Amino acid sequence: MSVKLNISASEADVLRSLAEHFVATGKDAIDHHGRYSVSLSGGSSPKKLYELLVSDYATALDWTKVDFFFGDERNVPRDDKNSNYLMAKTALFEPLQIADAQVFPIKTEFGPEAAAEAYTDAINTYFKSESPQFDLMLLGLGDNSHTASLFPYTPVLHDTSVSVRALYIDEVKMYRITMTAALINLSRHIAFLVYGAGKAEAIKHILEDDLDIELYPAQLITQDGDVQWFMDEPAAAALSKK
Repeated sequence: MSVKLNISASEADVLRSLAEHFVATGKDAIDHHGRYSVSLSGGSSPKKLYELLVSDYATALDWTKVDFFFGDERNVPRDDKNSNYLMAKTALFEPLQIADAQVFPIKTEFGPEAAAEAYTDAINTYFKSESPQFDLMLLGLGDNSHTASLFPYTPVLHDTSVSVRALYIDEVKMYRITMTAALINLSRHIAFLVYGAGKAEAIKHILEDDLDIELYPAQLITQDGDVQWFMDEPAAAALSKK
């Protein structure tokens, strides 16, 4: 696996670096096949990225050619304050006037299992393939080394299907719907956004420790192409190789 570390001095610089990567990847995708498919992540860090794209990059891309998916979702209504979709809608889609047809939310109203199955179908239909390849997969990292909703000691960690799965995560007492590692790894470009000293230990586990996917699920992201980590110096502090 080829991993590139982009280590910036500050949180603002991390966000700027990833925003530049987001735009460059998008321009390349649109030039090569006419559209740009992005899978978004949830949480406070990505929200700041989306707000930066709106404020400083609103004219940098042809946003009418960008299609948005979600790597995972909480099993809540789309108007719930904990919905990844609602966060992205508020921070990104509405300010940029993204058309509804360009946004592919997970239909949580179906219930977890049916929503996961429907999202697998929607992705395969969009790509006209059962081997779908997103242009950019945005990922975060939890303090417990999870990414998307691939949590430690959950059955989905051993699911090798290219699909979306529902699972109950006892740690957060909630159903989640998540892309499998196999689906994530098909992406042309994968970008982790991580900053803050609180992530340093998890980053070291993922990038430098022996393989243990039960403890460190983000080690499953082993795509052979372009995997890049965007982090600040405090997040990278525990790494022995930078």
